[in-house]
Parts: sequence; C-alpha cells; structure tokens
Amino acid sequence: MRPRLTIRGWTVVAVILAAVAMSWWFGPRALNAVVVPLGVVLLAGVAAVVRADRPQVHRHAVPDGFIGEQRRVEVAIETDGPVAATVRDTVGEGVSATDEPIAETTLAGDETVAYDVRLERRGNNRVGPLSIAVQDVLGLVARPFEYEETTPVLVYPHVRDLGRGSVADLRTLTGLADRRDQREFDYLREYRRGDSLRDVHWKSAAKRPGDELTVVEYADDEDGTAVTVAAECPPRGFDGATDRVDEMAAAAASVATYLLERGTTVGIALPKASRPPGAGRTHHRELLRLLAVAEPGELPERTRRDADVLVRTEADGTTIVVDGREIPFDRLSGGGRSEGASRVHRERIERDDRSDHHTGSSSGMTA
Repeated sequence: MRPRLTIRGWTVVAVILAAVAMSWWFGPRALNAVVVPLGVVLLAGVAAVVRADRPQVHRHAVPDGFIGEQRRVEVAIETDGPVAATVRDTVGEGVSATDEPIAETTLAGDETVAYDVRLERRGNNRVGPLSIAVQDVLGLVARPFEYEETTPVLVYPHVRDLGRGSVADLRTLTGLADRRDQREFDYLREYRRGDSLRDVHWKSAAKRPGDELTVVEYADDEDGTAVTVAAECPPRGFDGATDRVDEMAAAAASVATYLLERGTTVGIALPKASRPPGAGRTHHRELLRLLAVAEPGELPERTRRDADVLVRTEADGTTIVVDGREIPFDRLSGGGRSEGASRVHRERIERDDRSDHHTGSSSGMTA
C-alpha cells in the first residue's frame, strides 16, 4: 500500500503551511528557516518507508483450551533491518484480548510480538488478520502492510462434573463402565502411556515391585467394552439454536469424560461427524476437538438405536438416554455449571504435555 502521513506528519505539514503564510508578512527568511528543514525531513521519511521491504510474518499455533482459560498469541516478524513499526492484530468472536493487541516497537531482524486472549465460546475461533505499519525514524510517514493469514483457536465445550449428580443416575452410567469387569481374561502386556490404570494388573506389580507395570488385555476387548455416545440437536423448532448445540456438546463431553476416566473405551457419533471408540488422553482430546465444532442436526435412526448413550437436546432441555432410561442432564450434573470441572479435566488429559500450553497474563502486546 502507499505511504500515508501520520498525525505527526500532518502536524509538520501544517507547520510548513503556516510558515509559508508567515513568509508573506515577514519575508522569505522565515520560509528558509522553517520550511526547508521540515520539508527535507518529510521527504526523507517518505523515501525511507517507500524503500522498506514487506516484513515476513509467521503466526504460531495457539493450543486448544477450555472456556475461561487464557492462551498466548505469538507472531514472529522478520525484517531486513531495524525499522519502527506499529503491529496491530485482530481478535475475532469467541475470544477476547486481555489488553489491546497493539504494539509500537522497533523490528530488528527477527522479533516476536505476543499478547494474551481469553477463551470465551466453544468452537473453532480465530485471531487475525494482522497489519504492520512501517514508519520512518521520526514517525512522520507510515506504510501499512496487510496480512490475511489467521490463527485458529479451538475452544472445547464445558465439561461438567457428573460426580455431583444423583447416585441412582450415576449408577446407570457406571453400569456401562463396569461392563469391562465381566470380560474374559486374555493375556498381560507392558503398560503403555495412555492406558487406563483400571486395567493395570496390580497383583503382578505387588509381587515384582521393581518391574514395569503390566496391563490386562481381554479376549472380547473390541466387541464388548466399547461405548458409543451419540448426540443430536434438532436444527429447527426453537430459538437459541447456538446455546442449545453448546449444551448438547457440553453434555456429550461430560458423559464421555466420565466414562473415559473409569476406563471405558468411548466413541462419539454426531450428525455430521464421528470418532471410533478409543481410550487414553490423546483420544479424549480428539473427542473434545470433535465436540468443539459440533453443529445442530439429527442422527440417522440406526445410529440413534445402536448408541449405548443418546444425548438429545431439544427446546425443553437435554436428556441422556441409557438402556431406555431418560435422565435430565441438569439432574445428572447436579444442576448448574461447574466452572472448575473443565480445568480439572484439562489438567488430567494434558499432564504429559504441559509445555505445549502458554498460559498466563500480560500487560498488553509485547515484542
């Protein structure tokens, strides 16, 4: 884009015009003393920004997270030499900047500017695009550069703590988790990261405390232990569709998390996407990612019939159906929203890779 004058640059222009006007009254000396130096400085500023090359920009990935958490947005900027610049990023819907995502800095070679955002809403949100206004040394002239690239910020649905719900209702869900206890023993193998502690063969560990842990494999592992959680939310027929599908995603995520933490192999079926049954933290995160972008829709009749757990959200609320028993989700979760539950689950599924997350707060965009 073409260079443009900054407020300071327009001030210089105003001073030049005033000096020209004064020269009519006091003679050309006033013109020479003021106009010529300012004119030279202004032209030098224009020449400096015209010669400036377009900075190269690389946006760093932002880790997934739960609603209410903070994430750091980082942008690497490469220039051929030192240059004054104003870096301004755009924060889209679903996230909010803790401070203005603007930095006035000097870019010298390789620089990284950063600021923090708060995750506000479930979904595949975005930050960007970015703009960089390169300026001359005195800040009289600026040349803006626009960058269309954005960074996705995936926000998981709320995960409520079902341990606060009705004992009778929880027993129904626990019955699904306890199916694995009725399986036929097959063999022992070495423990691998992500295996449920429920499958650890503790008798072997007690007899040989110095050896690696072993895990029980069952003969019917693939056929009898997988639980499919199907979820649907009719796209029409009531207002507040966005809130309703968020509630559906939260209910499905809460049920899946509850079962996974009890060693059950869990899969998800949605109207437009699905994940086969699995276990472990990596699989848990994949389910949360799927539910983060879940959309309204209705399931095929066969999927609804074959599901072990059906989550259905309608105008009057969300119902969990297990073995023909209908359980209101509000009753299952003990009523209300547990803000701390998502944080607890996040710590559990990401205990082994905390370094991938950049949390905390700052006093604005930094370079």
